[in-house]
Amino acid sequence: MRIPAQAVCTAIRDDIVAGVHERGGRLTEEVLARRYGVSRVPVREALRTLEAEGFVVTRRHAGACVAEPTAQEAADQLEIRMLLEPLAAARAAQRRTEAHLKVLRGLVRLGQERSKGGRNEDLRSLGGWFHETLAQASGSPGLVTLLTQLRHKIAWMYAVEPPARPVDSWAEHGAIVDAVARGDAERARALTAQHAERAAAAHRLRAPHAGDRVRTWQHSVNTPGLQY
Repeated sequence: MRIPAQAVCTAIRDDIVAGVHERGGRLTEEVLARRYGVSRVPVREALRTLEAEGFVVTRRHAGACVAEPTAQEAADQLEIRMLLEPLAAARAAQRRTEAHLKVLRGLVRLGQERSKGGRNEDLRSLGGWFHETLAQASGSPGLVTLLTQLRHKIAWMYAVEPPARPVDSWAEHGAIVDAVARGDAERARALTAQHAERAAAAHRLRAPHAGDRVRTWQHSVNTPGLQY
């Protein structure tokens, strides 16, 4: 059975984010096809998609290589997310379904229970699911696609420090859901913007090479911080 290029693209992207394919490293179609057990055709298609997303660049005499984002490019990704997530929350307040609310409230309940009990190992995943669901509730496929791409790129570019007080972070999630449930688009937007600004400073730019000095998002835009 032919494996679609989308599945190959996801696999390569996941490996880039995880650091399996190092920044600046060559991505040879033949090697990738062998690694993922596919022909070179879906690999070629996947590389084109990943180049459009900014994970891959084509270099003269080298071919496809993993991109090497600069500190400014990384800061731009966070700033764009800080603009788009409040928009998604505002739209969610206007377009969400009861099913969206049920999932969001369930995630908040789990996050609050686990943070209060000191069970912090799953909080990052729960936070990711929360923001994915909030984006889905916006009813805007284009916005969801943009935020999904940003999430992947930020995970690749940054490490995130655990919050000092995860209970406070999940209280913010709960307040956002309350605003969305009431249909209060402006409050949902404002709360999400505040939450995103506080979260941003927990992001630490990944050094491209061992021993390199790690800069922080706070140094770039001077915002206070708390993780998602």
